Amino acid sequence: MFASKDQISCDLAGEAAILELKSGTYFGLGDVGASVWNLIAQPRRVIDIRDALLEQYDVEADRCGRELLDLLTALHERGLIQIAEGR
Repeated sequence: MFASKDQISCDLAGEAAILELKSGTYFGLGDVGASVWNLIAQPRRVIDIRDALLEQYDVEADRCGRELLDLLTALHERGLIQIAEGR
């Protein structure tokens, strides 16, 4: 999992603003979403992202995993991230 090359993003006081270049659509992520976005600046496995979030935030592992998958699915559907097979 990694950020698509068809986007640009910036940090806005701990949140993230992302421009999807093909459609010209802007997306915003709050502080937790921005943490995920920063983590996928380099290719990472979903489990590694989840584990990093568990270290950073006080949240149950199951809830963190579910909400992370929801966010990653939404980002993927909008063309903001790509999924790589294997490691």
